[in-house]
Amino acid sequence: MRVLQGVGGAMLMANSNAILTDAFPARQRGLALGLNQVAGITGSFVGLVLGGLLGPVNWRLVFLVSVPFGVFGTVWAYRKLRDTGIRTPARPDWWGNLTFAAGLIAVLAGITYGIQPYGGHTMGWSNPAVLATMAGGALLLAVFCVVETRVPAPMFRLGLFRIRAFTAGNLASLLASLGRGGLMFLLIIWLQGIWLPRHGYGFTETPLWAGIYMLPLTLGFLVAGPVSGWASDRFGARTFATGGMLLAAGTFLALQALPVDFGYPSFALILLLNGIGMGLFAAPNRAAVMNSLPPDQRGVGAGISTTFQNSAMVLSIGIFFSLMIAGLAGTLPRALTSGLTAQGVPVADAAKVAALPPVGVLFASLLGYNPVRTLLGPQVLDRLPPDRAAYLTGREFFPQLISQPFSDGLAVAFGFATAACLIAAVASLLRGGRYVHDDDRARTGARQAPAPVTAAAAAEKPGPTAAAGPGTATGMGTPTSTGTAKTGAPSPPPPPPPHPRSP
Repeated sequence: MRVLQGVGGAMLMANSNAILTDAFPARQRGLALGLNQVAGITGSFVGLVLGGLLGPVNWRLVFLVSVPFGVFGTVWAYRKLRDTGIRTPARPDWWGNLTFAAGLIAVLAGITYGIQPYGGHTMGWSNPAVLATMAGGALLLAVFCVVETRVPAPMFRLGLFRIRAFTAGNLASLLASLGRGGLMFLLIIWLQGIWLPRHGYGFTETPLWAGIYMLPLTLGFLVAGPVSGWASDRFGARTFATGGMLLAAGTFLALQALPVDFGYPSFALILLLNGIGMGLFAAPNRAAVMNSLPPDQRGVGAGISTTFQNSAMVLSIGIFFSLMIAGLAGTLPRALTSGLTAQGVPVADAAKVAALPPVGVLFASLLGYNPVRTLLGPQVLDRLPPDRAAYLTGREFFPQLISQPFSDGLAVAFGFATAACLIAAVASLLRGGRYVHDDDRARTGARQAPAPVTAAAAAEKPGPTAAAGPGTATGMGTPTSTGTAKTGAPSPPPPPPPHPRSP
């Protein structure tokens, strides 16, 4: 079912950009795409809050609440959307679809299993199955690139990457997604596992309040997205996209400097600036990518861009969690052992908890359950004095216990996010000036127009002068002030209009 959800989401995300690009002129596409992204971000936030409200009631409601929205969106799209793009009939690229899907799924599955423990290791990067899956996926993607150069109608038109604005924009989008994708999970874990319990929120309440406390991030994006899209329509994308990535990199450095038990106003300001930075980047960058595409390749180009962005999000989760787990592995087991035994937990039971993979401890604080009660279980807690058991399962013990190890992991993860955003800023800077494919084609056509016909040449060769067209001097269709050619000869009568059925 999740695969089918992904297929539906891909159809929506890839085609919406192409539909909007076809529907709006180049001078308005940044604003249109910015508003589209704002709608998506707003929906994501509303869904986050609804999930936090409905999850404690019944976890199935988290899925069922999406049904009426999906039905309404389907009916609305069918009745209201109009296809104004250029259609290019072609057969499906079956070999390209097969090699790309298998290769990408293998790579992403390898990353997912790479953050899970293997043998005596905290992660699975030494697991032969993980290494074979990722190597096989990379090989299939290489075969896919070869296939795309041989088939008549490729799924990915690799020739589009010869357009500098398209290549630089997609590279910047890939790196920006790498920087922010896994970050969302880390911020939620930070809030749910440490900050909110230490400030009086019960573990079952933390999923809802984590979404509410991250509202400044959404607000920043909502403000900056349409404004930057509108401004990029007038001044180009490079300044806004590059500046947005530099601002985002600065916010990651600021998050790295925060203490684990931070003051919320500082945290909220950093999230607001991060949302503004991402908003400054997203709409101008997407508009620049879509503007660079030929009209008959916008669907293909939008699909390529969406694939880059979503693949980077999954890759980012693998990278961030790998860095977090590497940071936790050195200090978390010792902190768990000493903290639990100090509260009367038998050494053997404390050792079992300390030996659990760090990724398990991370997710124990993410799912809205009481982490210590889940990790120790009633068979251990029932043997402890009631006051000790109450303290261990309270809101203070576990968050304080993992604060320092979590801080060590956060420093590494935020360092990676900063580097990704800085490289994205460089890629965005290298995109060149404002480039719109339609305008470029018009300028090229103007440069390749025939030279003006002089009077002397017209006198020697009167026949071709008439071919320049009625009332023109250059063959470009520019009327003269008198309705005659510059030779002084009267213009021939205009040809009759073509029959409506003529080719």
